[in-house]
Amino acid sequence: MTMQLVGDLMMLAVAIRVFGQDALTLFRRLAAAGVRAGVSEMNRHPHDGKEGR
Repeated sequence: MTMQLVGDLMMLAVAIRVFGQDALTLFRRLAAAGVRAGVSEMNRHPHDGKEGR
């Protein structure tokens, strides 16, 4: 686990502690939006089958 990931997880824990369930809901929505953006970006570039996955 990298130090940046540890720092991010600590900030998440503090935010949840301070703001409660609202912060957790916000982070879940942001994560879902990030996943959707990543999938749409992958689908945007056509694959011709010549390169590996």
